[in-house]
Amino acid sequence: MTAVISRPAVRTAPASPGRDPFIDVLRVFGMALVVLQHWSMPVLSFAEGRIVTGNALATGNAWMITWISQVMPLVFFAGGAANAISWRGSVWRGGTPPAWMAVRLRRLAWPVLPLAAVWLPLPHLLLRLGMPEQPVETASRLAGQLLWFLAVYLVAVAMTPLMLRLNMRYGWRVPAVLAVAAVAVDAARFGTGLEVIGFLNIGLVWLAVHQLGFLYADGRLGRPWIMALTGYGLAAALVAFGPYPGSMIGMPGAAVSNMAPPTVALLAVGFGQIGLALALRGPIVAFARWPGVSRVLGWAGRRMMTVYLWHMSALFVITSVVVVGLGVSTPEPGTSAWLSGWPHWLLMLALAMWPLLRSFARFEEPPAASPYTGGMVRIMVAAALVGVGLLTFTVIGFVPGPAPVFGAGAILVGLVLTWSAPAPRPGTSEAVTSSGGPRRALD
Repeated sequence: MTAVISRPAVRTAPASPGRDPFIDVLRVFGMALVVLQHWSMPVLSFAEGRIVTGNALATGNAWMITWISQVMPLVFFAGGAANAISWRGSVWRGGTPPAWMAVRLRRLAWPVLPLAAVWLPLPHLLLRLGMPEQPVETASRLAGQLLWFLAVYLVAVAMTPLMLRLNMRYGWRVPAVLAVAAVAVDAARFGTGLEVIGFLNIGLVWLAVHQLGFLYADGRLGRPWIMALTGYGLAAALVAFGPYPGSMIGMPGAAVSNMAPPTVALLAVGFGQIGLALALRGPIVAFARWPGVSRVLGWAGRRMMTVYLWHMSALFVITSVVVVGLGVSTPEPGTSAWLSGWPHWLLMLALAMWPLLRSFARFEEPPAASPYTGGMVRIMVAAALVGVGLLTFTVIGFVPGPAPVFGAGAILVGLVLTWSAPAPRPGTSEAVTSSGGPRRALD
């Protein structure tokens, strides 16, 4: 699947480094839909010390909602555009690739530390207070699974300098090659029955949509309605005639998931979503420039990571009180009781989220630090350690045991490596090299 390019290229993004209100809207809108979906789809009941979970989107044809509500492709696209704009701004200011990586790595990993600080001891505390073991283990595992996104996004960030160079040289051919490789992976996965092969698409699919963000930042994505129709049309054909399920999220009991690992069907839906968003770019930008909307975007943009990391914790709080504590099950999805109770459920979750937001939003911004002066090897080691920690939480969660402690330690050590010692005072012998530039670490 290739990106549709108009020649001459249609300018859709600012030529100079700076914020793009369209990308800001996509990021906030994407995060809002992620939270809304996670809060709306659980079907919960509690009996005999065990919590039973289901998915409201598995009811009837509700899976069709996921073709819009599964916005992770749109989030990676917006992230690609934001990374391209940020990187070029750094280059324009004279920054280096390791210094840019250090800043992005701190912003990505620092907010995870308070999550780990709360969730590492919390399961032990809940068990000591008499909470049933199975609900505690379920919540502890799910609280960490959310970090899959940060682990994959970290790879995209680390590869941004290289992928931007490829973008400058080959343009739309880069996501096209990634898409073709994803097709080959799916063919091998379904042809051989070896599910493990499909996990190669974690890199290929998400890097492909991230790369489309680079093309947008260059102003090289044109004909958005053709993109939308091509993407959604291809996805419909793959679902109708291929081995792919209709839902773009994993469903209970489904033999195949389009999400874990991602498939070409999800990539096609993502392509369609990006085209649809670009087709509406004009009204979206005009809407974003309204003073009230602009203030809301600014407020939400500084809290997106906190909302993402903690919104499932808010769900666990309400579930523990209503479902486990009071024994009230959620209504059958699609019934009048479910529809009438849904706004009240969301209100309770928002009220539970508010103190978490007030408490932890301060960690969105890492502590002030001197510009990173270490080398690329050190910053790549830091990225690898943070990635290992995030992957540990993704697989294990915060279930009691040594693994989550190891994951938190890896993230902490990785973050420490992103900080440099304060620069020497001007005039000292260590302040400059023979060429007059700042001294860099030899690693």
